[in-house]
Amino acid sequence: MANQNKSQQAILNKLNIEALNPMQEEAFLSISSIDNTVLLSPTGTGKTLAFLLPTINNLSAKCENVQLLILVPSRELAIQIEQVVREMGSGFKVNAVYGGRPFSKDKIELAHAPAILIGTPGRVADHLRRETFLVEDIKTLVLDEFDKSLEIGFEKEMSAILASLPNIKKRILTSATQDMEIPRFVGLENEIVIDYLDTKTSNLVVKKVISPEKNKLQTLVDLLHSIGNKPGIVFCNFKDTIQYVSDFLLENNIPHGCFYGGMEQIDRERALIKFRNGTHQIIIATDLAARGLDIPELNFIIHYQLPLKAEEFTHRNGRTARMNAQGTAYVLQWENEYLPEFITSTQIEKLGGKTSKIKSEWSTLFISGGRKDKISKADIAGLFFKQGNLQRNELGVIELKQDCAFVAVPKVKLETIIANTNNTRLKKKKVRVHEV
Repeated sequence: MANQNKSQQAILNKLNIEALNPMQEEAFLSISSIDNTVLLSPTGTGKTLAFLLPTINNLSAKCENVQLLILVPSRELAIQIEQVVREMGSGFKVNAVYGGRPFSKDKIELAHAPAILIGTPGRVADHLRRETFLVEDIKTLVLDEFDKSLEIGFEKEMSAILASLPNIKKRILTSATQDMEIPRFVGLENEIVIDYLDTKTSNLVVKKVISPEKNKLQTLVDLLHSIGNKPGIVFCNFKDTIQYVSDFLLENNIPHGCFYGGMEQIDRERALIKFRNGTHQIIIATDLAARGLDIPELNFIIHYQLPLKAEEFTHRNGRTARMNAQGTAYVLQWENEYLPEFITSTQIEKLGGKTSKIKSEWSTLFISGGRKDKISKADIAGLFFKQGNLQRNELGVIELKQDCAFVAVPKVKLETIIANTNNTRLKKKKVRVHEV
Protein backbone atom coordinates (compact mmCIF):
# COMPACT_ATOMS: atom_id res chain seq x y z
CA MET A 1 0.00 0.00 0.00
CA ALA A 2 2.87 2.37 0.75
CA ASN A 3 4.23 1.87 -2.76
CA GLN A 4 0.81 2.62 -4.24
CA ASN A 5 0.52 5.83 -2.22
CA LYS A 6 3.99 6.88 -3.27
CA SER A 7 3.19 6.12 -6.90
CA GLN A 8 -0.04 8.14 -6.70
CA GLN A 9 1.75 11.08 -5.10
CA ALA A 10 4.43 10.94 -7.79
CA ILE A 11 1.70 11.12 -10.44
CA LEU A 12 0.07 14.09 -8.72
CA ASN A 13 3.43 15.84 -8.49
CA LYS A 14 3.99 15.26 -12.20
CA LEU A 15 0.59 16.83 -12.91
CA ASN A 16 1.30 19.74 -10.52
CA ILE A 17 -1.65 18.76 -8.34
CA GLU A 18 -1.19 19.09 -4.57
CA ALA A 19 -4.03 16.78 -3.52
CA LEU A 20 -7.20 15.11 -4.78
CA ASN A 21 -10.47 16.97 -4.29
CA PRO A 22 -13.29 15.31 -2.26
CA MET A 23 -15.01 13.91 -5.36
CA GLN A 24 -11.78 12.34 -6.61
CA GLU A 25 -11.01 10.83 -3.20
CA GLU A 26 -14.48 9.29 -2.95
CA ALA A 27 -14.29 8.01 -6.53
CA PHE A 28 -10.85 6.50 -5.89
CA LEU A 29 -12.14 4.54 -2.89
CA SER A 30 -15.27 3.34 -4.69
CA ILE A 31 -13.58 2.33 -7.96
CA SER A 32 -10.77 0.60 -6.07
CA SER A 33 -13.11 -1.55 -4.00
CA ILE A 34 -16.45 -1.83 -5.87
CA ASP A 35 -17.17 -3.50 -9.22
CA ASN A 36 -19.63 -0.90 -10.54
CA THR A 37 -19.42 2.87 -10.01
CA VAL A 38 -21.49 5.72 -11.47
CA LEU A 39 -19.73 9.07 -11.11
CA LEU A 40 -21.87 12.19 -11.51
CA SER A 41 -19.93 15.44 -11.41
CA PRO A 42 -19.88 18.73 -13.36
CA THR A 43 -17.60 19.34 -16.29
CA GLY A 44 -14.19 20.55 -15.18
CA THR A 45 -14.17 18.97 -11.71
CA GLY A 46 -11.55 16.32 -12.50
CA LYS A 47 -13.54 13.19 -13.42
CA THR A 48 -10.80 12.03 -15.81
CA LEU A 49 -8.19 11.82 -13.06
CA ALA A 50 -10.83 10.40 -10.70
CA PHE A 51 -11.23 7.25 -12.81
CA LEU A 52 -7.69 7.05 -14.23
CA LEU A 53 -5.86 6.82 -10.90
CA PRO A 54 -7.65 3.73 -9.54
CA THR A 55 -7.99 1.95 -12.90
CA ILE A 56 -4.31 2.39 -13.85
CA ASN A 57 -3.40 1.27 -10.34
CA ASN A 58 -5.13 -2.03 -11.16
CA LEU A 59 -3.18 -2.76 -14.37
CA SER A 60 -0.61 -5.53 -14.66
CA ALA A 61 2.83 -4.76 -16.11
CA LYS A 62 3.16 -8.41 -17.16
CA CYS A 63 0.12 -8.39 -19.46
CA GLU A 64 0.84 -7.57 -23.12
CA ASN A 65 -2.75 -6.98 -24.23
CA VAL A 66 -5.37 -4.25 -23.74
CA GLN A 67 -6.56 -4.27 -20.12
CA LEU A 68 -8.50 -1.00 -19.79
CA LEU A 69 -11.00 0.23 -22.40
CA ILE A 70 -12.35 3.80 -22.19
CA LEU A 71 -15.25 4.75 -24.48
CA VAL A 72 -15.93 8.45 -25.09
CA PRO A 73 -18.44 10.38 -27.24
CA SER A 74 -15.97 12.64 -29.08
CA ARG A 75 -12.55 12.66 -30.72
CA GLU A 76 -11.45 15.61 -28.60
CA LEU A 77 -12.22 13.79 -25.37
CA ALA A 78 -10.29 10.73 -26.57
CA ILE A 79 -7.26 12.89 -27.38
CA GLN A 80 -7.56 14.73 -24.07
CA ILE A 81 -7.62 11.55 -21.96
CA GLU A 82 -4.71 10.09 -23.93
CA GLN A 83 -2.73 13.25 -23.19
CA VAL A 84 -3.54 13.06 -19.46
CA VAL A 85 -2.40 9.42 -19.30
CA ARG A 86 0.88 10.33 -20.99
CA GLU A 87 1.42 13.25 -18.63
CA MET A 88 0.84 10.96 -15.64
CA GLY A 89 3.93 8.98 -16.61
CA SER A 90 2.39 5.71 -15.46
CA GLY A 91 4.67 3.55 -17.61
CA PHE A 92 1.72 1.92 -19.41
CA LYS A 93 1.25 2.30 -23.16
CA VAL A 94 -1.85 4.22 -24.20
CA ASN A 95 -3.48 4.85 -27.59
CA ALA A 96 -6.56 6.71 -28.74
CA VAL A 97 -8.61 5.66 -31.77
CA TYR A 98 -11.40 7.70 -33.33
CA GLY A 99 -13.03 8.57 -36.62
CA GLY A 100 -11.48 11.22 -38.82
CA ARG A 101 -8.00 9.72 -39.00
CA PRO A 102 -6.68 6.84 -41.16
CA PHE A 103 -7.57 3.35 -39.92
CA SER A 104 -4.13 2.22 -41.10
CA LYS A 105 -2.56 4.58 -38.55
CA ASP A 106 -4.57 2.88 -35.81
CA LYS A 107 -3.40 -0.56 -36.96
CA ILE A 108 0.26 0.45 -36.81
CA GLU A 109 -0.10 1.79 -33.27
CA LEU A 110 -2.14 -1.21 -32.09
CA ALA A 111 0.32 -3.75 -33.53
CA HIS A 112 2.06 -3.40 -30.18
CA ALA A 113 -1.04 -3.49 -27.97
CA PRO A 114 -1.49 -0.71 -25.42
CA ALA A 115 -2.55 -1.47 -21.86
CA ILE A 116 -5.03 1.41 -22.13
CA LEU A 117 -7.20 1.94 -25.20
CA ILE A 118 -9.38 5.04 -25.53
CA GLY A 119 -11.83 5.46 -28.37
CA THR A 120 -15.12 6.58 -29.77
CA PRO A 121 -17.72 3.77 -29.97
CA GLY A 122 -17.88 3.76 -33.77
CA ARG A 123 -14.14 3.36 -34.27
CA VAL A 124 -13.72 0.83 -31.43
CA ALA A 125 -16.60 -1.27 -32.80
CA ASP A 126 -14.91 -1.21 -36.21
CA HIS A 127 -11.66 -2.48 -34.67
CA LEU A 128 -13.49 -5.28 -32.89
CA ARG A 129 -15.12 -6.40 -36.15
CA ARG A 130 -11.68 -6.54 -37.77
CA GLU A 131 -10.12 -8.17 -34.68
CA THR A 132 -7.32 -5.60 -34.56
CA PHE A 133 -6.68 -6.25 -30.87
CA LEU A 134 -7.44 -9.02 -28.36
CA VAL A 135 -10.21 -8.56 -25.79
CA GLU A 136 -9.58 -11.43 -23.35
CA ASP A 137 -7.60 -9.31 -20.90
CA ILE A 138 -9.94 -6.31 -20.86
CA LYS A 139 -11.19 -6.44 -17.26
CA THR A 140 -12.11 -2.76 -16.78
CA LEU A 141 -14.49 -0.63 -18.85
CA VAL A 142 -15.00 3.13 -18.51
CA LEU A 143 -17.95 4.80 -20.24
CA ASP A 144 -16.98 8.46 -19.98
CA GLU A 145 -19.67 11.11 -20.60
CA PHE A 146 -21.99 8.12 -21.08
CA ASP A 147 -25.14 10.22 -21.40
CA LYS A 148 -23.59 12.18 -24.26
CA SER A 149 -22.74 8.95 -26.11
CA LEU A 150 -26.37 7.88 -25.83
CA GLU A 151 -27.61 11.33 -26.84
CA ILE A 152 -25.66 11.37 -30.10
CA GLY A 153 -26.71 7.85 -31.08
CA PHE A 154 -23.92 5.46 -30.05
CA GLU A 155 -26.19 2.99 -28.22
CA LYS A 156 -26.00 0.33 -30.96
CA GLU A 157 -22.19 0.47 -31.14
CA MET A 158 -21.78 0.43 -27.36
CA SER A 159 -24.11 -2.54 -27.06
CA ALA A 160 -22.09 -4.44 -29.68
CA ILE A 161 -18.82 -3.57 -27.94
CA LEU A 162 -19.96 -4.75 -24.52
CA ALA A 163 -21.29 -7.97 -26.06
CA SER A 164 -17.76 -8.60 -27.41
CA LEU A 165 -16.05 -8.24 -24.01
CA PRO A 166 -16.36 -11.54 -22.11
CA ASN A 167 -14.27 -10.78 -19.03
CA ILE A 168 -15.33 -7.36 -17.77
CA LYS A 169 -15.10 -7.22 -13.97
CA LYS A 170 -15.28 -3.50 -13.32
CA ARG A 171 -17.51 -0.86 -14.91
CA ILE A 172 -17.27 2.90 -14.39
CA LEU A 173 -19.80 5.31 -15.88
CA THR A 174 -19.33 9.08 -15.73
CA SER A 175 -21.75 11.85 -16.54
CA ALA A 176 -22.20 15.58 -16.01
CA THR A 177 -25.97 15.19 -15.85
CA GLN A 178 -28.37 13.10 -13.78
CA ASP A 179 -31.12 12.68 -16.32
CA MET A 180 -30.06 9.44 -17.97
CA GLU A 181 -31.44 5.93 -18.07
CA ILE A 182 -28.72 3.29 -18.09
CA PRO A 183 -29.58 0.53 -20.63
CA ARG A 184 -29.50 -3.10 -19.56
CA PHE A 185 -26.66 -3.97 -21.94
CA VAL A 186 -24.24 -2.07 -19.67
CA GLY A 187 -24.65 -4.84 -17.08
CA LEU A 188 -24.62 -2.65 -13.96
CA GLU A 189 -25.41 -4.46 -10.72
CA ASN A 190 -25.22 -3.15 -7.15
CA GLU A 191 -23.55 0.01 -8.35
CA ILE A 192 -22.38 2.82 -6.10
CA VAL A 193 -23.50 6.29 -7.24
CA ILE A 194 -21.19 9.19 -6.40
CA ASP A 195 -23.16 12.39 -6.93
CA TYR A 196 -21.43 15.79 -6.88
CA LEU A 197 -23.74 17.55 -9.30
CA ASP A 198 -25.07 19.96 -6.69
CA THR A 199 -21.64 21.63 -6.44
CA LYS A 200 -21.90 22.95 -9.97
CA THR A 201 -22.34 26.72 -10.12
CA SER A 202 -21.81 28.10 -6.62
CA ASN A 203 -19.41 30.76 -7.94
CA LEU A 204 -21.30 31.49 -11.15
CA VAL A 205 -22.94 34.83 -11.84
CA VAL A 206 -25.56 34.94 -14.64
CA LYS A 207 -26.15 38.34 -16.25
CA LYS A 208 -28.48 39.43 -19.05
CA VAL A 209 -27.30 41.82 -21.76
CA ILE A 210 -30.14 43.42 -23.73
CA SER A 211 -29.57 43.96 -27.46
CA PRO A 212 -31.57 46.60 -29.37
CA GLU A 213 -30.95 44.67 -32.60
CA LYS A 214 -32.16 41.20 -33.51
CA ASN A 215 -28.80 39.90 -34.81
CA LYS A 216 -27.02 41.02 -31.58
CA LEU A 217 -23.64 41.27 -33.37
CA GLN A 218 -22.76 44.82 -32.31
CA THR A 219 -23.94 44.08 -28.78
CA LEU A 220 -21.62 41.06 -28.71
CA VAL A 221 -18.64 43.17 -29.81
CA ASP A 222 -19.48 45.85 -27.23
CA LEU A 223 -19.73 43.18 -24.52
CA LEU A 224 -16.40 41.60 -25.48
CA HIS A 225 -14.70 44.99 -25.32
CA SER A 226 -16.33 45.60 -21.95
CA ILE A 227 -15.08 42.26 -20.59
CA GLY A 228 -11.58 42.89 -21.92
CA ASN A 229 -8.72 40.57 -22.76
CA LYS A 230 -9.89 37.47 -20.89
CA PRO A 231 -10.50 33.85 -21.98
CA GLY A 232 -14.07 32.86 -22.79
CA ILE A 233 -16.45 31.02 -25.13
CA VAL A 234 -19.21 32.50 -27.28
CA PHE A 235 -21.89 29.81 -27.70
CA CYS A 236 -24.06 29.53 -30.82
CA ASN A 237 -26.65 26.91 -31.72
CA PHE A 238 -25.62 26.40 -35.35
CA LYS A 239 -22.39 26.31 -37.34
CA ASP A 240 -23.83 28.77 -39.91
CA THR A 241 -24.28 31.28 -37.08
CA ILE A 242 -20.67 30.76 -36.04
CA GLN A 243 -19.54 31.75 -39.53
CA TYR A 244 -21.28 35.13 -39.62
CA VAL A 245 -20.39 35.89 -35.99
CA SER A 246 -16.77 35.05 -36.85
CA ASP A 247 -16.85 37.32 -39.92
CA PHE A 248 -18.15 40.21 -37.83
CA LEU A 249 -15.50 39.74 -35.13
CA LEU A 250 -12.79 39.72 -37.82
CA GLU A 251 -14.18 42.99 -39.23
CA ASN A 252 -13.82 44.42 -35.73
CA ASN A 253 -10.24 43.11 -35.29
CA ILE A 254 -11.13 40.67 -32.52
CA PRO A 255 -8.89 37.56 -32.79
CA HIS A 256 -10.68 34.30 -32.10
CA GLY A 257 -11.01 30.64 -33.00
CA CYS A 258 -14.01 28.54 -34.07
CA PHE A 259 -15.09 25.08 -32.97
CA TYR A 260 -18.02 23.00 -34.28
CA GLY A 261 -18.83 19.53 -35.50
CA GLY A 262 -18.56 20.15 -39.24
CA MET A 263 -14.90 21.25 -39.09
CA GLU A 264 -12.08 18.98 -40.20
CA GLN A 265 -10.57 17.15 -37.23
CA ILE A 266 -7.17 18.80 -37.67
CA ASP A 267 -8.80 22.26 -37.64
CA ARG A 268 -10.76 21.44 -34.48
CA GLU A 269 -7.62 20.23 -32.73
CA ARG A 270 -5.63 23.30 -33.72
CA ALA A 271 -8.43 25.64 -32.63
CA LEU A 272 -8.27 24.11 -29.16
CA ILE A 273 -4.46 24.21 -29.08
CA LYS A 274 -4.46 27.93 -29.91
CA PHE A 275 -7.15 28.56 -27.31
CA ARG A 276 -5.24 26.66 -24.62
CA ASN A 277 -1.95 28.47 -25.26
CA GLY A 278 -3.42 31.96 -25.39
CA THR A 279 -3.04 32.66 -29.12
CA HIS A 280 -6.81 33.10 -29.02
CA GLN A 281 -8.59 34.34 -25.91
CA ILE A 282 -12.01 33.78 -27.46
CA ILE A 283 -13.50 30.78 -29.21
CA ILE A 284 -16.91 30.69 -30.93
CA ALA A 285 -18.47 27.26 -30.54
CA THR A 286 -21.56 25.11 -30.67
CA ASP A 287 -22.60 22.95 -27.71
CA LEU A 288 -19.91 20.49 -28.81
CA ALA A 289 -17.60 22.60 -26.61
CA ALA A 290 -19.96 22.61 -23.61
CA ARG A 291 -18.32 19.63 -21.92
CA GLY A 292 -15.61 17.03 -22.08
CA LEU A 293 -12.95 19.29 -23.58
CA ASP A 294 -9.52 20.08 -22.21
CA ILE A 295 -9.62 23.86 -22.21
CA PRO A 296 -8.28 26.38 -19.68
CA GLU A 297 -10.18 27.99 -16.85
CA LEU A 298 -12.55 30.55 -18.35
CA ASN A 299 -13.54 33.94 -17.00
CA PHE A 300 -16.81 33.98 -18.90
CA ILE A 301 -19.12 32.37 -21.40
CA ILE A 302 -21.61 34.15 -23.62
CA HIS A 303 -24.92 32.71 -24.83
CA TYR A 304 -25.04 34.55 -28.18
CA GLN A 305 -27.91 32.29 -29.19
CA LEU A 306 -30.10 31.16 -26.32
CA PRO A 307 -29.86 27.42 -25.59
CA LEU A 308 -32.90 25.34 -26.54
CA LYS A 309 -32.89 23.16 -23.41
CA ALA A 310 -32.17 23.66 -19.72
CA GLU A 311 -29.52 20.93 -19.89
CA GLU A 312 -27.60 22.84 -22.60
CA PHE A 313 -27.75 26.00 -20.48
CA THR A 314 -26.31 24.13 -17.52
CA HIS A 315 -23.49 22.49 -19.49
CA ARG A 316 -22.49 25.73 -21.20
CA ASN A 317 -22.39 27.53 -17.86
CA GLY A 318 -20.32 24.67 -16.45
CA ARG A 319 -17.38 25.77 -18.60
CA THR A 320 -16.78 28.69 -16.24
CA ALA A 321 -16.83 29.07 -12.43
CA ARG A 322 -15.33 25.59 -12.15
CA MET A 323 -14.21 24.24 -8.80
CA ASN A 324 -13.44 27.31 -6.64
CA ALA A 325 -13.02 29.84 -9.44
CA GLN A 326 -15.31 32.77 -10.21
CA GLY A 327 -17.05 33.10 -13.56
CA THR A 328 -19.82 34.93 -15.40
CA ALA A 329 -22.37 33.65 -17.91
CA TYR A 330 -23.78 36.40 -20.12
CA VAL A 331 -27.17 35.90 -21.78
CA LEU A 332 -27.51 38.05 -24.92
CA GLN A 333 -31.21 38.78 -25.35
CA TRP A 334 -32.80 40.84 -28.11
CA GLU A 335 -35.28 43.16 -26.41
CA ASN A 336 -38.23 41.39 -28.13
CA GLU A 337 -36.82 37.85 -27.72
CA TYR A 338 -38.59 35.23 -25.60
CA LEU A 339 -36.47 34.09 -22.67
CA PRO A 340 -36.85 30.38 -21.74
CA GLU A 341 -38.17 29.70 -18.23
CA PHE A 342 -34.94 27.96 -17.17
CA ILE A 343 -33.01 31.25 -17.55
CA THR A 344 -34.01 33.08 -14.40
CA SER A 345 -31.37 35.80 -13.96
CA THR A 346 -32.70 39.27 -13.21
CA GLN A 347 -29.25 40.90 -13.13
CA ILE A 348 -28.78 43.13 -16.18
CA GLU A 349 -25.32 44.18 -17.42
CA LYS A 350 -25.31 47.68 -18.90
CA LEU A 351 -22.72 48.39 -21.59
CA GLY A 352 -21.12 51.66 -22.60
CA GLY A 353 -18.54 52.18 -19.86
CA LYS A 354 -14.83 51.42 -19.93
CA THR A 355 -13.69 49.28 -22.86
CA SER A 356 -10.51 47.30 -23.49
CA LYS A 357 -8.80 46.19 -26.68
CA ILE A 358 -8.84 42.44 -27.29
CA LYS A 359 -5.47 41.26 -28.53
CA SER A 360 -3.12 38.33 -28.38
CA GLU A 361 0.55 38.51 -27.54
CA TRP A 362 1.15 34.91 -28.68
CA SER A 363 1.42 33.03 -31.96
CA THR A 364 1.44 29.26 -32.41
CA LEU A 365 4.20 27.40 -34.22
CA PHE A 366 4.02 23.89 -35.69
CA ILE A 367 7.05 21.58 -35.40
CA SER A 368 7.24 18.51 -37.66
CA GLY A 369 8.55 16.13 -35.00
CA GLY A 370 7.07 14.42 -31.96
CA ARG A 371 7.25 11.55 -29.50
CA LYS A 372 7.87 8.92 -32.15
CA ASP A 373 11.06 10.80 -33.02
CA LYS A 374 12.18 10.58 -29.35
CA ILE A 375 11.66 14.34 -29.02
CA SER A 376 10.72 15.70 -25.58
CA LYS A 377 9.37 19.05 -24.36
CA ALA A 378 12.84 19.77 -22.95
CA ASP A 379 14.36 19.23 -26.41
CA ILE A 380 11.91 21.70 -27.91
CA ALA A 381 12.55 24.25 -25.17
CA GLY A 382 16.29 23.91 -25.79
CA LEU A 383 15.83 24.56 -29.51
CA PHE A 384 13.90 27.78 -28.88
CA PHE A 385 16.28 29.01 -26.19
CA LYS A 386 19.44 28.33 -28.23
CA GLN A 387 18.42 28.72 -31.88
CA GLY A 388 15.40 30.95 -31.33
CA ASN A 389 17.19 33.21 -28.82
CA LEU A 390 14.17 33.24 -26.49
CA GLN A 391 14.33 33.99 -22.79
CA ARG A 392 12.63 31.53 -20.43
CA ASN A 393 9.69 33.85 -19.81
CA GLU A 394 9.17 34.17 -23.58
CA LEU A 395 8.46 30.49 -24.22
CA GLY A 396 4.77 29.67 -24.00
CA VAL A 397 2.83 26.42 -23.76
CA ILE A 398 4.37 23.38 -25.51
CA GLU A 399 2.00 20.61 -26.65
CA LEU A 400 3.81 17.45 -27.72
CA LYS A 401 1.98 14.99 -29.99
CA GLN A 402 2.98 11.63 -31.42
CA ASP A 403 4.29 13.03 -34.72
CA CYS A 404 4.40 16.80 -34.19
CA ALA A 405 4.41 19.58 -31.62
CA PHE A 406 2.92 23.04 -31.10
CA VAL A 407 4.61 25.92 -29.28
CA ALA A 408 3.35 29.37 -28.26
CA VAL A 409 5.88 32.15 -28.88
CA PRO A 410 5.74 35.97 -28.69
CA LYS A 411 3.95 37.37 -31.74
CA VAL A 412 6.47 40.21 -32.07
CA LYS A 413 9.34 37.72 -32.49
CA LEU A 414 7.51 35.27 -34.75
CA GLU A 415 9.37 35.84 -38.04
CA THR A 416 12.80 35.88 -36.41
CA ILE A 417 12.09 32.65 -34.51
CA ILE A 418 10.91 30.85 -37.65
CA ALA A 419 13.99 32.04 -39.58
CA ASN A 420 16.30 30.74 -36.81
CA THR A 421 14.61 27.37 -36.17
CA ASN A 422 13.07 26.18 -39.45
CA ASN A 423 14.96 23.31 -41.14
CA THR A 424 17.23 22.81 -38.11
CA ARG A 425 17.88 19.50 -36.35
CA LEU A 426 15.97 18.46 -33.27
CA LYS A 427 17.52 15.31 -31.84
CA LYS A 428 18.36 13.45 -35.08
CA LYS A 429 15.45 14.79 -37.11
CA LYS A 430 15.44 17.81 -39.39
CA VAL A 431 12.23 19.65 -38.54
CA ARG A 432 10.06 22.19 -40.28
CA VAL A 433 8.81 25.09 -38.17
CA HIS A 434 5.97 27.33 -39.35
CA GLU A 435 3.02 29.31 -38.02
CA VAL A 436 -0.34 27.61 -37.59
